[in-house]
Amino acid sequence: MFLRSKTRTKDGKTHRYWNVVENRRVGRRVLQRDLLYLGELNDAQHAGWVRTIEALSGPHGTGAAPPRQLALFPADRPAPPALTCETVHVRLDKIELRRPRQWGACWLALHLWDTLELDRFWAPRLPDSRKGTCWLSLLKALAAYRLIDPGSELRFHREWYLKSAIGDLLGADFGLAQKDKPYRCLDLLLEHKEALFDFLKERWGALFGARYDVLLYDLTSTYFESDPPPPGSASKKKFGYSRDHRSDCTQVVIALVVTPEGFPLAYEVYPGNTQDRATLAAFLDKIEARYGKARRTWLMDRGIPTEETLELMRGRGIQYLVGTPKGRLTKLEAALLTRPWSRARQAVAVKTLAQEGEFYVYVESRDRVAKERSMRRRRLKHLWKTLSALRSRKRLTRDALLMALGAARKEAGQVWGLVRIQTPGAHEEVNEKTFSFSLDKDKLRRRRRHEGRYLLRSNMAEAAPETLWEHYLVLTRIEQAFKDLKGDLAVRPIWHQEERRIEAHIFLSFLAYCLHTLLRNLAREVAGGLSTAAILEKLAGLQMIDVHLPTTDGRRIVLSRYTQPEKGVALLLAQLKLSLPEQPRPRVMADGQVEV
Repeated sequence: MFLRSKTRTKDGKTHRYWNVVENRRVGRRVLQRDLLYLGELNDAQHAGWVRTIEALSGPHGTGAAPPRQLALFPADRPAPPALTCETVHVRLDKIELRRPRQWGACWLALHLWDTLELDRFWAPRLPDSRKGTCWLSLLKALAAYRLIDPGSELRFHREWYLKSAIGDLLGADFGLAQKDKPYRCLDLLLEHKEALFDFLKERWGALFGARYDVLLYDLTSTYFESDPPPPGSASKKKFGYSRDHRSDCTQVVIALVVTPEGFPLAYEVYPGNTQDRATLAAFLDKIEARYGKARRTWLMDRGIPTEETLELMRGRGIQYLVGTPKGRLTKLEAALLTRPWSRARQAVAVKTLAQEGEFYVYVESRDRVAKERSMRRRRLKHLWKTLSALRSRKRLTRDALLMALGAARKEAGQVWGLVRIQTPGAHEEVNEKTFSFSLDKDKLRRRRRHEGRYLLRSNMAEAAPETLWEHYLVLTRIEQAFKDLKGDLAVRPIWHQEERRIEAHIFLSFLAYCLHTLLRNLAREVAGGLSTAAILEKLAGLQMIDVHLPTTDGRRIVLSRYTQPEKGVALLLAQLKLSLPEQPRPRVMADGQVEV
């Protein structure tokens, strides 16, 4: 094994990205196999990976061990001297391998649970039931399921529990995954939501030194694959603006607060028709009650705070940095023209404009200008080609033309407004006189002036505009949080019908996201390119198998063994400073029962 780098130059700066590569001999050829993508590494991280590779595969990375002298003995050698323990004769011709199941990712999920010390929080709150059900073990299994291979509770019962080694790791049998128990476990969680938020504040600070003077706030929606509630229902399942482009489905709105490092702190669930600007004021009170009234900065996207909310924040001494709608950029454009540019980065320039106790930061990014113009040109070119094809068609009815224009408008998006289109009247034929189009050059000029440029708004007068712009870029962390929740953790769609289980499903996804974030931040210390999904996928390759050894006296020795990690997985475990546990103890079976 060895490290291989690839370089890429962007904005005049050279970036070097690293991979762990293994040589494999196939016949007379040597092929190279990528084991791990690490991203950019600093000198200390690079040296750490080199030392680990040398420790695992030798100083030359070949994996070849020094030659050794071996002595071979015949199979029918004399029996060893009598032993003091019981001896068992095994029928080697009857060895069986049973129940291969995924072990590595389950073990890692429980290790993350222990690192976050969630047993300390949940153990006193989830006592065993009167019938002996360990709700804490079931919650661990559900959180691991949501983190590794998310799906419905019914799939957890039917498939995943037996195809994974989570029962072996928890010391529980299939009774833990009975059909109704996952749903009953969900019913026990919601009352502890606020207490969990307080616990997470303490744990993020202890593990990573997290601070709470800068917070990121944003909203998303998640939809339901179920019938809408009856009219007049108090359910939070409502039709509203869907960020998932599923306006045909009911939804709920989720508000999330994270730190700039991505650590989740709190969330709230609102009805699906809730407007973004109606949620912030209540959240400000909750955060102040939990974290105190220290000087705190909120980062938000445009559309969330209203003018009234911003005035309230200024009155309470709360700092903010928010995006602004493009309409405000048009209003302030004349005043901004006289302001000088300052350089934030090589390809990013900023201007500032003070106004009524606030100030605005006007940002221009050359890369973003080039990207947005390229997108606009491509869409405009395609729209123009579509309109030209429609005008050249023969025997085109007015209804067919309007249908085709509707489809073209949906595909063109905002570019549609840059073209003036004349359509025939109700009883007119479609020809070159009644159907024509032309480019609106005034709108195009205004569009070009705003491409790659956006406006930020803040009351942090003492901060440099370059610093504010860099702070605003941190909002990508909360956008990534929503991607992880909807992608890796599959919070959508929601299939539950009962209101309390809808919110419990989101609560369980939030809990799994805490484990997801913990793993990502642990991996970030050794390589920025390692993602949570990639690590779980690597560890999922560690399987557990039951080896059944029948004996001559009718009993059966059962060895539950996890497979040894391959080189890439062993290297990853070493860098993350993770040590696999000892193999489980063997069991002796007689007539289907376990003997001690």
